[in-house]
Amino acid sequence: MLGAQQREEALVDIFDIIILLVVGILGALYFYRAYIFGGEEKTSPPATSVKSMTKKKNKDFIQKMKEQDKNAVFFYGSQTGTAEDYASRLAKEGQQRFGLKTMTVNLEDCDMELLDQFPEDCMAFFLLATYGEGEPTDDAVEFWELMISESPEFSNNIQADENPLSSLRYVVFALGNKTYEHFNAVGRKVDTRLSELGATRVAEKGEGDDDGSLEEDFLGWKEGMWKAVCEAMNIDQNALHNGRHIATYSIKELEVYDEDKVFYGELNEKAITINGTRPNYDAKHPYPAFIRHSRELFNVLDRNCVHMELDITGSGLTYESGDHVAIWPMNPEQDVYKLLKVLGLSEKKDQVVMIENTDPLASKKYPFPVPTTYATIFRNYLDIHAPASRQFIATLANYMPTQESKAKLTTLGEDKEAYRIQVVDAHLTLGELLESVSQNEKPLEAIPLDLIIETLPRLQCRYYSISSTPKVTPTAIHITASVLKYNPHTTPTKTVYGLATNYLLQVHRKLENIEHPNKAPYYLYSGPRNKLHDESTNTIKLALHVRHNNFKLPHDLETPVIMVGPGTGVAPFRGFVLERAKFKSEGEKVGDTVLFFGCRKSNEDFLYSEELKELFATLGEKGKLITAFSREQDKKVYVQHRLLENAEYIWDLIYNHGAYFYVCGDAKSMARDVNETLVQIAQNHGKMAEARATSFVKDLRNQGKYLEDVWS
Repeated sequence: MLGAQQREEALVDIFDIIILLVVGILGALYFYRAYIFGGEEKTSPPATSVKSMTKKKNKDFIQKMKEQDKNAVFFYGSQTGTAEDYASRLAKEGQQRFGLKTMTVNLEDCDMELLDQFPEDCMAFFLLATYGEGEPTDDAVEFWELMISESPEFSNNIQADENPLSSLRYVVFALGNKTYEHFNAVGRKVDTRLSELGATRVAEKGEGDDDGSLEEDFLGWKEGMWKAVCEAMNIDQNALHNGRHIATYSIKELEVYDEDKVFYGELNEKAITINGTRPNYDAKHPYPAFIRHSRELFNVLDRNCVHMELDITGSGLTYESGDHVAIWPMNPEQDVYKLLKVLGLSEKKDQVVMIENTDPLASKKYPFPVPTTYATIFRNYLDIHAPASRQFIATLANYMPTQESKAKLTTLGEDKEAYRIQVVDAHLTLGELLESVSQNEKPLEAIPLDLIIETLPRLQCRYYSISSTPKVTPTAIHITASVLKYNPHTTPTKTVYGLATNYLLQVHRKLENIEHPNKAPYYLYSGPRNKLHDESTNTIKLALHVRHNNFKLPHDLETPVIMVGPGTGVAPFRGFVLERAKFKSEGEKVGDTVLFFGCRKSNEDFLYSEELKELFATLGEKGKLITAFSREQDKKVYVQHRLLENAEYIWDLIYNHGAYFYVCGDAKSMARDVNETLVQIAQNHGKMAEARATSFVKDLRNQGKYLEDVWS
């Protein structure tokens, strides 16, 4: 009995110990759960700036209008920064010329369900870009969905047919490109829908065409618009403000600062304050991707095309074939130093400065991440590579030191034709323009730097069609970039270099230890705080993020696909073909896979020639690679000609087998010609009249079976 009792007491003691251990472990897990499991409750970093970034953004723009006493709000939806730039310019002009109390806001920062509370004595301006196939920009998606809803829900719960927006007065400026099927679709739809919901259209909708002269469209529209707005808001145009320059931003040179908090090209605070954790990488926080591999695709000396493979292992980024990847470039050092010199800032290029909005209630307190340096502003934050706008040049004339230089800029600012020939066609950058009017290389120090900061658009990322598939390379994104370089016909001795593609070319040359030409643009590829380049291993990273789109393969593998992609338009189709060939090699049934590829010569610029031949061999008899080499015969042959030669086959796939039809490449000529060719095929082989054939092709688009990924 005693032995049994001792065993029992021993078991109890052990059991008690086990209970205590379990309780202790569970307690530890609870208190340290944020560290162990990475749940929602995370200890905030000590930096105050990071804490502020985690606060939920107040999207009540009505409240802000009342608190800040604003009577004109400029809403923008922008993909490349142009709509944002126009919104800022209009807001500034409204303030200086007409005494409006203006506020500029990004649509994604607003709860647009509050639009039914918009004060009836105020004015709303909508500057809306259309992206791709009639799609809204990324920052306008929620607003777009609200607008296209049959029963939009606003804050006061008034039904759509009861004029919920009756207090709203508005104007719209739409930005797009006429080479696209759905030109300015977003701006047009919003303009119509606002009116349908009871809002009052104060001025006719403006439409800008990026394929023509977007700037001239904008300038031509706004004068009539301002007249209508002044009448609606009872502004006496005979007693207008003189339009003198009022600084939007104050610039303070810092003598004392925390070096760890200075921005040298980073896009937000997280990039310099958070270490050891993985943030969500997106357009506002790109991922620094290591370049696994890089190579040239052309076999000619005077043209370049770069293939790069970017490692996204551990980033949390995902993609599908057909998606886009955004690459964040920087301005070349030649342009940076030219502008610093002409503004008299060369000796202070590394001076740390703080730049803040002079209006303490402004919705946008800083123009870009600050504090920063003068050199960084021009290298990473402002687009100094594009030609300056005509309106900006006219303003700059007021700060010229001589009558001669003032007269020159005044002419360029007022004469559309002179501006087109000397600035746009010649691709005259701001640095080149100011250099041309400075006497004896004397700096133009009278030009307010805040004027340049508020006027020049932010440097934007460049988008490329991803040329790989996650089915084959889930942790790598491939890009195919044709390097832009040309001599303008108005200034044939000058060479213009594409900003991002020449950046990629220089990076490729560095990786492959190829000498970089002296006259070519030079980029500081080491990046902010030298984080993008490791000299010891000769490795380089590129800042990127992924943008998903609707340019996708059909879900059913047996559905036929027809792809038309000359030049670098083949990029997404390489991903498509890789994907279907992989499934075919695994024993899956794969439908007809047809690729029409075109280039100049088969031995010069036939991209991925050997690889494509192998992939189509894998696809077998249902895989067809049809080529058009335009300069290998007397008469040029393009992809649309090959389409006609295979018209019966193409028509059978589309009409009888439900094939998907894809086009990628030049929007202005190729894509339009391909569309017309398909209409012609429908006429000839579908026995349709022209109107019916046109309608048939349009229906394919509406059904999502005719998809384009094109650019101009």
